[in-house]
Amino acid sequence: MTRLKVLSVASEVFPLVKTGGLADVAGALPGALSRENIQATTLAPGYPALLAKLDSAEPVHRYDSLFGGPARLLAAKAGELNLFILDAPHLFTRDGNIYAGPDGLDWPDNAQRFAALARVAADIGKGAATSFAPDIVHAHDWQAALAPAYLHYDGGRRPGTVITVHNLAFQGHFPASLLAALELPPDSLVIDGVEYFGGIGFLKAGLQFADRITTVSPTYAREIMTPESGMALDGLLRRRASAVEGIVNGIDVDVWNPEDDAHLPQPYSAARIDMRATNKTALQRRMDLEPKANAPLFGVVTRISSQKGLDLLLDALPALVEQGGQLALLGSGDRVLQEAFAQAARDHAGAVGCIFEYDEGIAHLVQAGSDFILVPSRFEPCGLTQLCALRYGAAPIVARVGGLADTVIDANEAALAAGVATGLQFAPPAADQLAYALKRAGTLYQDAGAMRRLRLNGMRADVSWRGPAKRYAALYQEIAAANAGSATDAA
Repeated sequence: MTRLKVLSVASEVFPLVKTGGLADVAGALPGALSRENIQATTLAPGYPALLAKLDSAEPVHRYDSLFGGPARLLAAKAGELNLFILDAPHLFTRDGNIYAGPDGLDWPDNAQRFAALARVAADIGKGAATSFAPDIVHAHDWQAALAPAYLHYDGGRRPGTVITVHNLAFQGHFPASLLAALELPPDSLVIDGVEYFGGIGFLKAGLQFADRITTVSPTYAREIMTPESGMALDGLLRRRASAVEGIVNGIDVDVWNPEDDAHLPQPYSAARIDMRATNKTALQRRMDLEPKANAPLFGVVTRISSQKGLDLLLDALPALVEQGGQLALLGSGDRVLQEAFAQAARDHAGAVGCIFEYDEGIAHLVQAGSDFILVPSRFEPCGLTQLCALRYGAAPIVARVGGLADTVIDANEAALAAGVATGLQFAPPAADQLAYALKRAGTLYQDAGAMRRLRLNGMRADVSWRGPAKRYAALYQEIAAANAGSATDAA
């Protein structure tokens, strides 16, 4: 079988730069694909923090002017990652979050910044990097979504294209007045082009022009074709339903491995699961919780927002505390919700602990020290937190939506009797249903045998990229074959 070349295009990639799960996927999937005879190279922006972590880099293409300034395309290596880096200081050398400034507001030139990323991806697809001619350009989320559009409007022979929707809520919508500045042709501003509610829709353009559309779980693929969850793109997605596929995410099981996790005071395995208790004690200490070995400890690692259901957790918190439970929350986001959790920590000192930031080491400790991991999202394309929880023997408690529904087996009576349960689900995403799930968890926690089986089932589940990588490899082969057939017909 011919070894396909895939250009993966993403605005962040772990471990070089990360704000969310997109980085984890972009960082882990290429390695899994290499075992499927796929050569994947990732194109990412040249943020200063990213450039500082490269093992090697050499220029392979130059731009005298790329959306406002000179730029270079670098071929680079960072650990096992093969990379192209868009080194454009006028677009990416700045303080603050990669998407927003120190004031928390989006960078005003985000349209140009990420159009440049997509433009360069299309150029690589058309031969700009002579050492790497991709068969497939795989764009991730709105930041890369103009790549299929540029390839479409460039005309001529092009590689196959895929776009993966990691979260349909983030779409990249910009004024129509930027059309010429983004080097899109005048006739592209139409409903069957890049036009979206009178402006330019980056994600809409990718969904319109990519050969295939994937999202990060089968259930979410169905949900986004409905008016309730389609974020005004459901009509387009239904029209392109034959091109849409849900492929559940995996996690990097080398990074997330409790047996040799350097972040943990006590590594452990399924065979030595009793050693896990040391991490619970360490987490209680780190979160200023009372050192109670028999208190059910509920962990949360999340962006603090209503989408993630954190307001529901606030409303259900009395049910957690009243049964003697403890909460360890790690994350940041909505200021109002953060302050409400800070107040809850003051009101329930010793039972509620919060750290309002993201810290990779503490995230690992939360997974290893919690008895349960809460993921009460109103919608969740896939979710990685619950996959890490399974790997670490922390039973996930999840809303029955998106990828959460696809990856956690509810501990109902039948599943417990069959010995297959891995966590708890609740529906709909509402405070009273979450409170009921917390009470179910409290009851389950009192049954040491059932709780142990639940933990072990999770730890034995395959949450790696092995299965998803096979699906992506098959998808790439289908696209490449169809693209080759189209090229032959055109000739």
